[in-house]
Amino acid sequence: MITVNNIYKSFGGQKVLKGITTQFEQGKTNLIIGQSGSGKTVLMKSCIGLYDIDSGTIEFNGRVFSNMPEKKRKHIRKEMGVLFQGGALFDSLTVEENVMFPLNMFTKMTLKEKKERVDYVLEHVNLENANKKYPSELSGGMIKRVAIARAISLIPKYLFADEPNSGLDPKTAERIDKLLHDLTKEFNLTTVINTHDMNSVLQIGEKISFIKEGKLWWEGTKEDVLTTDNEDLNEFIFSTELTRRLKT
Repeated sequence: MITVNNIYKSFGGQKVLKGITTQFEQGKTNLIIGQSGSGKTVLMKSCIGLYDIDSGTIEFNGRVFSNMPEKKRKHIRKEMGVLFQGGALFDSLTVEENVMFPLNMFTKMTLKEKKERVDYVLEHVNLENANKKYPSELSGGMIKRVAIARAISLIPKYLFADEPNSGLDPKTAERIDKLLHDLTKEFNLTTVINTHDMNSVLQIGEKISFIKEGKLWWEGTKEDVLTTDNEDLNEFIFSTELTRRLKT
């Protein structure tokens, strides 16, 4: 479980996060939704330590990550898997080398052990025998699956995904959603996903946090979304869905 307690974050005097308190639950897909500029990406980047918060605390299973010196943070970072928007694969490395990258950084595994782990996670994302391919040889959906394999290569406790469906067609996006949900259950992960995709919300949103203007505006499940009387959330859902339909 990740506990966010009354956190604030500003950039150049502009307050972006304004006292957010929430929990991301273990074994569930926890979705953060909100308009661009609402603060949801800053919230995620603060949770993984890319941004230092101004005040408040962020805890990983009771360990106060936000107040730790960098040396101690590294121990918790080994427990994190991060899926960046677009996949962020290294173009000059093969699939195998990309997935192996965190293993080289954070473990003392032998080469044989690393290759076995690579095969193991590639099998979990249905990319067996793709080891020697380069990113330029892959489709958008395959790139996302390689990035997911890399994110889970250390068998993390916490998985963060920033707009995992960005740039994908609806059918591929649905497969990525199902994959993230299935991996969350199989490995009992605390999974946190930033998304604009209402299909993701309604299919895998076990806990949903709606952020508006740097504040936590609403929380609930995918079932609650359909019956909420929160006007701001309803407006966001309608405008997001309308935009998606116009684009397709």
